[in-house]
Amino acid sequence: MRADALLYPAPEGLYCPDGGFYIDPVRPVERALVTHGHSDHARPGHVNVLATGQTLDIMRLRYGEGFCASEQIAGFGEELLINGVRVSFHPAGHVLGSAQIAIEKNGTRIVVSGDYKRRPDPTCTPYVPVACDVFITEATFGLPVFHHPDPIDETGKLLASLRQFPERTHLVGAYALGKAQRVIRLLRDAGYAEPIYIHGAMEKLCDYYVGQGIDLGELQPATIESRDRSAFKGAVVIGPSSAFADRWARRFNEPLPAFASGWMMVRQRAKQLGVELPLVISDHCDWPELTETIRELHPAEVWVTHGREEALVRWCQLQGIKAKPLHLVGYEDEAD
Repeated sequence: MRADALLYPAPEGLYCPDGGFYIDPVRPVERALVTHGHSDHARPGHVNVLATGQTLDIMRLRYGEGFCASEQIAGFGEELLINGVRVSFHPAGHVLGSAQIAIEKNGTRIVVSGDYKRRPDPTCTPYVPVACDVFITEATFGLPVFHHPDPIDETGKLLASLRQFPERTHLVGAYALGKAQRVIRLLRDAGYAEPIYIHGAMEKLCDYYVGQGIDLGELQPATIESRDRSAFKGAVVIGPSSAFADRWARRFNEPLPAFASGWMMVRQRAKQLGVELPLVISDHCDWPELTETIRELHPAEVWVTHGREEALVRWCQLQGIKAKPLHLVGYEDEAD
């Protein structure tokens, strides 16, 4: 079966006409298969949603009980048949519950990787390579310049800053789902045992991670009104980067703004955000990891979605692999 007949871009998202479903649709549809819980991939309003149990839980936490009319859990590796199309979910290593989605019919298998990463991360199930004829990959950091450092070394920078500036409150901007919990766990694994203070927007998701067996140590709410401000001297406070631009952040003791993101490799971006301590910690693959993954899978074709599509398409072509950009819209990369 022709791959572009089995799955192709539509205004709503990637569409499988034989199966009658969309993958990570950006508009409400009858049947949606969702790779993970980030808001640009998991949107409310669909009639039927198929996803991992953790992704469904996260959608419920973020959107409420009525985020869809009906839901179905897909276990990792479990094969499902949807209108004659075989569907299976496989770990993507991006955030808790994140999955790649394999679809297969008449001997043609396409793997939609969603967002994925190859680095070790104890807060989610590691990426698993899935053999396929067509591999659909993101390209958030799809330029040769992107070589991300070891996140353990980046965590060391934060710990060194805490020692150097013991009076200052270290405000770490991090996306509420996945990045915040990963930064907390990195600190714990590095031996940081002090309470970590979290913004209210992160409490439900951190509680959920803990309920799923992810040890985050002692977490306390980063509320100031009822607390002696001296408690925040030399403390780590984690919250969404947007919160650090308002009065909430200025209440802390000599705040030192940090930001955990793969984009902190770009000095100009860090400067524009007013980041004093950039932490290059990414939940996406860098350029070597993208290219190594394609080499490992050795698919007949590679389709490249959101991000820096052209460079990765060109690299594939130079390797003798047929490739094309999909030009999907509606997926953001700023949160990393």
